[in-house]
Amino acid sequence: MNRHPEFDQAPDLLYLNHAAVAPWPERTRAAVSRFATENQFRGAQHYRDWLEVEQRLREQLRRLINADDSGEIGLLKSTSEGLSVVAHGLDWRSGETVVTAREEFPSNRVVWQSLAPYGVTTRLVQLEGVDDPEAALFASVDDSTRLLAISAVQYANGLRMDLPRIGAFCRERDILFCVDAIQQIGALPFDVAAIHADFVIADGHKWLLGPEGLALFYCRAEHLERLQLRQFGWHMLADHSDYTRLDWTPAPDARRFECGSPNMLGIHALSASLSLLEELGMETVAAGITRHAERLTTGLSARGDCELLSSTDPGQRAGIVTFRPRQVSSEALYRALQAAGVVCAARGGGVRLSPHFWHADADIDAALERIDTAVAGLS
Repeated sequence: MNRHPEFDQAPDLLYLNHAAVAPWPERTRAAVSRFATENQFRGAQHYRDWLEVEQRLREQLRRLINADDSGEIGLLKSTSEGLSVVAHGLDWRSGETVVTAREEFPSNRVVWQSLAPYGVTTRLVQLEGVDDPEAALFASVDDSTRLLAISAVQYANGLRMDLPRIGAFCRERDILFCVDAIQQIGALPFDVAAIHADFVIADGHKWLLGPEGLALFYCRAEHLERLQLRQFGWHMLADHSDYTRLDWTPAPDARRFECGSPNMLGIHALSASLSLLEELGMETVAAGITRHAERLTTGLSARGDCELLSSTDPGQRAGIVTFRPRQVSSEALYRALQAAGVVCAARGGGVRLSPHFWHADADIDAALERIDTAVAGLS
């Protein structure tokens, strides 16, 4: 299969790093260019039109995660900000605990550990090398546990968690369920209702094919007024268009967590990127990513000089394939692949590859060939 025409990259480049920062599709580049041109020549003359794009993006995100209402969707700056809104918005009591994984990206670990001054303990559960990672999480839960926080897909080795199972466990015990979904939304279908999530956060610059600086923040409607506000400004007000009003109340929906001016450039860009995913359908997108991940997994498994660090269980995989060479250092191989035009990442003690749907099968084969050449050159 050929590359999707929206991704016209340099012919010498093999971009396998969507788990870090994504290249934009053509329509997103065009949307940013149009926005910049309009801003240069017309300024904010048509700001009302920009607001319509903002609302369209909320609705696109609502559909993407199957939320009940676009009012449950906030537009924040980053996954870290969204996690902080949750962590420092809840009314914690001393002695309560949070359960998360030891292998989490720092954003989904440090934020919970920052609650220690309030008497909240964060329990870090090891998932690596565990046959049943969900059961390992459950074993650390007790009557003191207020919230379970987990990434939908672990950033380093690509372990995909059984979110419906975790969500059902939490709901049965009245435990809040917070999901860092940055490594799944845009790669695989995601349904907040099916997983019983209370909070879901995901930046737009990875699998969603958008820019940095704009993130999806989902808050189940019943929690909107339960989270204490820690940031304040004009945009989070219920009547945010009346600048002279001295009495105020927060917006009744998730806009209450957006204290300042919206990132209009990012909003136009992310909306354009999501339009591509919607046109294709997430089932089609997921099928393409799965095919490429399988091709990488099969190819690497056939090479005796490489060890897979990602799970070979299809139910535990998403778009990340991490491996390490047996005879040379992973860091040296990572540097050699970068020099050879294979854009990847050094993660989890190995080399992480993360293709998207738009790649050609030939891209995957070429990457495997460049891995062979790099390993041979280092040996």
